[in-house]
Amino acid sequence: MVRSAFHTSPDEVQETLRMIEVEHLDIRTTTLSLSLLDIAGADAGVADRVYQRITEAGQNLVQVADEVGSDLGVPIINKRIAVTPISLIVGQGNPQRFIEVANALQRAAEDIGVDYVAGFSALVQKGFSAGDRAMIEVIPEALGKNSRLCGSVNVASTKSGINMDAVGQMGRTIKDLAQVTADEGGIGCARFVVFANAVEDNPFVAGAFHGVGEAQACLNVGISGPGVVCSALERLREKPPPGGLNFGNMAEVIKRMAFKVTRAGEVIGRVVAARLGERVEFGVVDLSLAPTPAEGDSVAKILQAMGLERAGAHGSTAALLLLTDAVKKGGIMASSYVGGLSGAFIPVSEDAHMVEAVRVGALSIEKLEAMTSICSVGLDMVAIPGDTSAETIAAIIADEMAIGVMNGKTTAARLIPIPGYGPGDVYSYGGLLGDAIVMPVNQFSADNFMRMGGRIPAPLHSMRN
Repeated sequence: MVRSAFHTSPDEVQETLRMIEVEHLDIRTTTLSLSLLDIAGADAGVADRVYQRITEAGQNLVQVADEVGSDLGVPIINKRIAVTPISLIVGQGNPQRFIEVANALQRAAEDIGVDYVAGFSALVQKGFSAGDRAMIEVIPEALGKNSRLCGSVNVASTKSGINMDAVGQMGRTIKDLAQVTADEGGIGCARFVVFANAVEDNPFVAGAFHGVGEAQACLNVGISGPGVVCSALERLREKPPPGGLNFGNMAEVIKRMAFKVTRAGEVIGRVVAARLGERVEFGVVDLSLAPTPAEGDSVAKILQAMGLERAGAHGSTAALLLLTDAVKKGGIMASSYVGGLSGAFIPVSEDAHMVEAVRVGALSIEKLEAMTSICSVGLDMVAIPGDTSAETIAAIIADEMAIGVMNGKTTAARLIPIPGYGPGDVYSYGGLLGDAIVMPVNQFSADNFMRMGGRIPAPLHSMRN
């Protein structure tokens, strides 16, 4: 029997039940994160070793997560695997070997029943190795054919600057991946993300991977509770002054909700890790207000509860600052093991109120970009016209990377150029991915800028060692 160090009162139990039943509180993901460094190699057997490592370590993940969710009464929605960046594991310039490993990752995910396996990734913020180039070359084929496989490429960091050659390659990669999965609305792009300052303990796909500084096997938990925060703000609105809705009171309420949700997440994560066996360590709890298409489970609706008519209205960036900061403060107070990307996510297609904000003209890609200087990720699940050029896609990524590099924070771009679709069109992916509304992009060219190549140097404040 696993005992928790935390103690809860009857009132806290009742509040948690309300969060679960009414306000969409859930454990968004339990991600088993595995090191593959000890089985790395360029030989023909590497794919089999990868498959064996994942299936042996993860064979009980789904069953254990379901049992813990049932025992503790908190839904655990997704079960996922993250592995060491595959470019480090194959590590040589044979594209076919990377395809074999990609297929092995897919087969392992299917056989143990997890939703996704992430880590078809490369770290190229300062330059390419032979393995990086070979892996990036096959991303469209690997992710296009393997529906449970997720990948990422880190092209920038505050310490290294922006690898503009890699950024340009990402524009072409995303364009090719959209074409490979054109029959499904370019859905392959929803499983691929480009990072600046990628973190090593992120449990959320598509950007999860097992960092080289991590233990052999970790269980990281991703918690999501935008409905909890939104309901708390709506209750606050009903109170008379001075206890009602003002900036200080909103920050305090969000911190308290984040504290309670983080405590629940750590308890559940530790129980899952313990039941998986002594070889699996508890890693981090990532408290990220990640929305779903469900009514009420929306970050955009939180911004509206804070007084904005629509997400994207002037004031949205300031409101998002208050929200993100309060979430982080509440999480840090609740646990010494908060990590990942904790804060607020703004994936457009996965948030019904974000989609509506785009539809009515309140939210543009330019305003969204400004908001990403505050949020925990970046331009996430943003659909753009299918005829957008690779150079323009790369330029959008470059702008997002610049925000991350200059501000010393993680930023990312998960862009989906939907073949055959134009501004205002909607493609329904269904499920967690929701409805993607195509956002118009600036029609003026950045082609000459993007073709220069090389690396944008790191900013002055990178010199901190």
